[in-house]
Amino acid sequence: MAVPVVDYALCTGCGTCEALCPEVFEIGEDGKSHVINEEGCDSCDCQEAVDSCPEGAITLEEE
Repeated sequence: MAVPVVDYALCTGCGTCEALCPEVFEIGEDGKSHVINEEGCDSCDCQEAVDSCPEGAITLEEE
């Protein structure tokens, strides 16, 4: 199973991932996206979040 991973060096905190998958991503107090539920991709399209990230900061990696 693939899990989402955020590259904090690239993330600008635009919030697109959180808007698409709020059960998986959340913008933290640091202004960066954080994965709050690795298994949440079962209930949303994490690939869409990966493809929609303007900075390319999200990847899906095999566990």
